Amino acid sequence: MTPLKTRADTAISTISGVTLGIYLLIAISLSLLALISFYDVALQIAALFHAEDMTQGVLQVLHALLLTLIIVEILETVTAYFRTNRVQVTPILIAGITAMVRRVLTFGVEPVEPLDIGMTLAAILVLTAAIVYIGRQERTDYY
Repeated sequence: MTPLKTRADTAISTISGVTLGIYLLIAISLSLLALISFYDVALQIAALFHAEDMTQGVLQVLHALLLTLIIVEILETVTAYFRTNRVQVTPILIAGITAMVRRVLTFGVEPVEPLDIGMTLAAILVLTAAIVYIGRQERTDYY
């Protein structure tokens, strides 16, 4: 091998190592966030027993649970990268749909513009279509 090729391979290898290190730090951070978020869910459930407005309390629990789910889906993307050395798109799309569902849950509680409702529903449709398309693509690639 030429010295230039060797240096390029060394640089690429170093950058790959740095990338893996960053992904590891992200995975650790997301794990801690997921645990803290789940602790918040437990606190919200405990507060639910003493809530004056049960509906609002249930919505707060759902929001906390869905936030935990979003964090876990993003964490799954990072851990899938470690397993496959590829970024998996499906968990990111699922996290997006979950975020949109969280948004829909607030529609009955907060005043919302009709355009905002339409844009949220459009985002859910686009994310769902993307998941269906990617699922078909993955099945085609698998077989």
